[in-house]
Amino acid sequence: MIPSVNESGERTIGLLAYLYETGKHEEHIDPHLVASFDGMSPDPGRDPNATLKDLQQLLDQPVMALPQHARPAKHVWHTSVRAAADDRILSDEEWGEIARRIVAATGIDPGDGQPGCRWAAVRHADDHIHIVATLVCEDGSRPDDYRSGKRAQAECRLIEKELGLHQVAPGDGTAAQRPTSAERHKAERQGRERTAREELRETVRRAVAGVRSEEEFFDRLAAAGLLIRKRVAPSGDLLGYKVALPDDRNKDGEPVFYPGARLAPDLSLPRIRERWSADTRDQDATPIEAPAPAGPSGPAAARRRTASAAWAAVLVIEHGDDAVAAAYIAAAGEVLDALAKTSATHTRRELREAAWAFERASRSHVRAERGHDRALRQAARELVHSGPALGRGEDGATTAMAIDMLFFLITAAAHWHAKNDHAQQAAAARQAAEHLRAAYQAAAAQPLGALYQRGRRLGRVLRQRQTAVLREALPELAERILAEPGWHALAATLADAEAAGHDPAALLADAARRRELDTAASVSDVLVWRLRRAADLPADTTGMLTDTHAAQRSAQRAGQRTPGQGRPGRGRS
Repeated sequence: MIPSVNESGERTIGLLAYLYETGKHEEHIDPHLVASFDGMSPDPGRDPNATLKDLQQLLDQPVMALPQHARPAKHVWHTSVRAAADDRILSDEEWGEIARRIVAATGIDPGDGQPGCRWAAVRHADDHIHIVATLVCEDGSRPDDYRSGKRAQAECRLIEKELGLHQVAPGDGTAAQRPTSAERHKAERQGRERTAREELRETVRRAVAGVRSEEEFFDRLAAAGLLIRKRVAPSGDLLGYKVALPDDRNKDGEPVFYPGARLAPDLSLPRIRERWSADTRDQDATPIEAPAPAGPSGPAAARRRTASAAWAAVLVIEHGDDAVAAAYIAAAGEVLDALAKTSATHTRRELREAAWAFERASRSHVRAERGHDRALRQAARELVHSGPALGRGEDGATTAMAIDMLFFLITAAAHWHAKNDHAQQAAAARQAAEHLRAAYQAAAAQPLGALYQRGRRLGRVLRQRQTAVLREALPELAERILAEPGWHALAATLADAEAAGHDPAALLADAARRRELDTAASVSDVLVWRLRRAADLPADTTGMLTDTHAAQRSAQRAGQRTPGQGRPGRGRS
């Protein structure tokens, strides 16, 4: 149950008109009062003789009783209280009691003989109510509504338990501001999937991914089609920025601008600057992880380096200092944004949803020590600059490789947040991991299918040899892996690694030892991508020969040596 408090209203009648309005908003059905400060307030929704003006004048009476100069300029307090999508439909009586508890908890109408404000709770949909109050008590004083938003949240947690509703994870104040009801309704009228605020937040986050300077950041915003206003000091220094969607206009036809800090706490200009300033600060210091080395360009190469950076980052998040881990988690969000922006259609939606969910997990009260996360930020930058990836061939297969590694990175972030009691962030990371799992299945189907067919065509002698390699390297996991459909793809990969001059048993042992496999739906799938990345093998084998002659010749060249006596591997991480 989510309360959303807004104390900036000036006109009670305007808010009431919106709450009782029907016709423009499909969800505004049968608007009516469920509770009020005196239990007898006129209800324009159910009483044909009552008007909005009657209710407005009743609520505003303590305000109007004050001298003109003493009246607060913004006197309208408003909150919506919304149930979760999977909650049962509450009755009017239950919503009325919820309203009374919220106004008591927030200090609007504390009860127990204390001065209170006049208020009314309107229900115009099954899943939520709106509470409107005027911020002058009956005795002319101001209510004690300090931190009313947090107090409403705390009361909602109690209500959820008592009524058996979905229990929302407690927040820590680092979440992005939720869109208002007006913003949501406007988006629905305009046919937008998300509100303007949410679209802007996603676009700005993508513009930040791997960026290295203010100039580059604003160039990306302009390229994305946003309107930009910069706030400049008299000295010429840039202090901040605002952005707007070209087609999001107010009633006067002017663009609706949002400052970066109102999109998300980490999208203010000073917080964005921290990302690239750390990359150029303390150049003589040895970072935990150096930036990714230069290499072949293109989407496939960028995805390989992303997989390597994600692979290395897991250990830091699991065992590193909290401030450094927080930086890696924030940078992981940049990688997800960049991957979603550049991936093919069949994976883009799930990757976009993963990035959207993980946005909440990228911030906490643990202040990130930026600079150590250079490799991940460099990976995000390379993804953006390499351009869109195809959904097939090496682009598609390395996308599956990168998603597989990122799944474990995001899972490690979920564990880190849970360990630090960051309930909302942990839940968001787990949600992102589920979207990554779905994206992986879409990306991996074709390249793993090709490997599966090659594995099934391996000769009997070579299959036996790879089985022996597996049992030697991973005795505790061998039977589980052999029972998986993905074993054939892993067998083909082991054969490819051996043909390339690597020791497959050593590669297998290293791949399994360095990171956990408990969260893997298919251990063989995970090992396929770890081995193909570590041994620098092609991720896509669709065009490779499907007969076994080359693999058999490799086995013959290996002679009669036992699996543990393979040649030293090359390119192992």
